[in-house]
Amino acid sequence: MSEPAFFDLPDLACDTVGGAAIACNDDFFAEKENLVKPDAAVWKDHLYTDKGKWMDGWESRRRREPGHDWCVVRLGMPGIIRGVVVDTAFFRGNFPESCALYGGEIDEALDLKLLDTAAWTPLVPRLPLRGDTKNAFPVAVDKRFTHVKLEIFPDGGVARLRVHGDVVARWPKLRALGGPVDLAALEHGAVVETCSDMFFGSRNNLIKPGPSRSMADGWETRRRRGPGNDWAIIRLAAAGSIDKLEIDTTHFKGNAPGRCMVEGVHAPGVPAADLSGWRLLVGSQLQPHTRHFFDDDLRRLGPVTHLRLSVFPDGGVARFRAWGTLPAQVHPGLVALDAMPAIDARAALLRCCGANKWADAMTAARPFEDVAALLRIAERTWWSLGEVDHHQAFAAHPRIGEGGPSGFGKWSNEEQQGVADAQAQVIADLADANREYFDRFGFIFIICATGRSADQMLAAIEKRIGNTHAEELRCASEEQAKILRLRLQKLIGELA
Repeated sequence: MSEPAFFDLPDLACDTVGGAAIACNDDFFAEKENLVKPDAAVWKDHLYTDKGKWMDGWESRRRREPGHDWCVVRLGMPGIIRGVVVDTAFFRGNFPESCALYGGEIDEALDLKLLDTAAWTPLVPRLPLRGDTKNAFPVAVDKRFTHVKLEIFPDGGVARLRVHGDVVARWPKLRALGGPVDLAALEHGAVVETCSDMFFGSRNNLIKPGPSRSMADGWETRRRRGPGNDWAIIRLAAAGSIDKLEIDTTHFKGNAPGRCMVEGVHAPGVPAADLSGWRLLVGSQLQPHTRHFFDDDLRRLGPVTHLRLSVFPDGGVARFRAWGTLPAQVHPGLVALDAMPAIDARAALLRCCGANKWADAMTAARPFEDVAALLRIAERTWWSLGEVDHHQAFAAHPRIGEGGPSGFGKWSNEEQQGVADAQAQVIADLADANREYFDRFGFIFIICATGRSADQMLAAIEKRIGNTHAEELRCASEEQAKILRLRLQKLIGELA
């Protein structure tokens, strides 16, 4: 059986990226800190402590009263969790019967004080576990988390907890630091999207935080016996101009590459397989077990979104760093939108306008120079669409006074705040007018509701219902244009 796709994503909880098990209700037999160790659990025959058999994991005592055990882990790299592994390696007669997992967001240094009052979002429902097994569970909650809470029922031992996902950095904090930012850093949201080979070491190791711990903690390819060379493609955390590179071959003494080449391209949202137009930043010989820095000898390409590290002909690289500067005075939310994978950016943009063609065109139009350019391109794209697309956008809204579907509820409720305190008769009249309007025009009544009272919206629908179909389609489209401008500003505000 093939491994789940999320196995290929970095472990956000591992202690080598800053993760830590910070609290639990009981770790009598084996310490909670073992949960986030980077290496696989090991078994040691005949090794006992004064409390019992030594185990490489977290193990609570046998529970003799109702309840269950739990442990809270602070993620070393906050982000969107795509899947988890509850590894019960070597726990055969003492593993938990089942488990559940929750996520929380606590962006405070004194997180221990806030654990009792934190809001915990269900990520994995209570599900059975198997002993001595990597129990894998996908997660489908598209939200940034800083902490996870593992609950086990009723007690027992877990060797490792792996939390795989996409890193989501806080760009305002990074900007506040001043100076160049490592745009290739995993903890800032960069991703090694693909590589030619990683037989001995994962490509994700290239951009992990901190120095390499050993040869196993780098990216290493097998020995190449034919023509060609090995390579890895890094999608940067944000588009930026590269000022300094580091290529670190520490620990690779007899198997470092002979030379390297780094190229860049500006292609937001383009899959790695479709990238083209690479331009050279630097090419150089490499030495074994050495940190190589390049700054004065770099070619200045302007903003790039991807870097390609090529090694000749093969070998190992411990770490790759790319310090750069972000375009000046760019809204941090816009930086985040530009840096998103295409599928995530499209989903975010659909919250602003429900027309698929509009979202596709806006995704492809990234990066946006500034907020004014975003709004200008958004409106121009909207007016380039046909009537069918406009109808699709209208259909994504709730009717005035009826609340919103899951994807639009929060913003719709904020926009329709003027309806919240309306009298029952006005709400009923709005519902009747909505039905009459839909029967006449074939689409729901669209109005930019922000700042309008229920009476004002009722008056507007009663006035517009006398329009011709062409007049009303234009009027509704103009209102949709107002809505998408407001929602785009809300979106980049949330992403900041």
